[in-house]
Amino acid sequence: MLNGLRQKAIVKPGGVIEICSPELPPGATVEVIVLLESPPKHSEKPLISFIGSAKGSFATPEEVDKFIRQERDAWEF
Repeated sequence: MLNGLRQKAIVKPGGVIEICSPELPPGATVEVIVLLESPPKHSEKPLISFIGSAKGSFATPEEVDKFIRQERDAWEF
């Protein structure tokens, strides 16, 4: 029967990875698969760059005020 063990580890100098677990009996044969996480891409835009860029959004606070004034003027009382 196969049992799984999942751990995250930091690669030490020389490419050394250390795994410690009480679930691993001394002398047991194990198969190790290493999945290397890729670093995040630095080309991602900051969230603030999306403000005012979507369809129907306003580029400036003045445009918002103008729109609200026009809507209020259109109301019938």
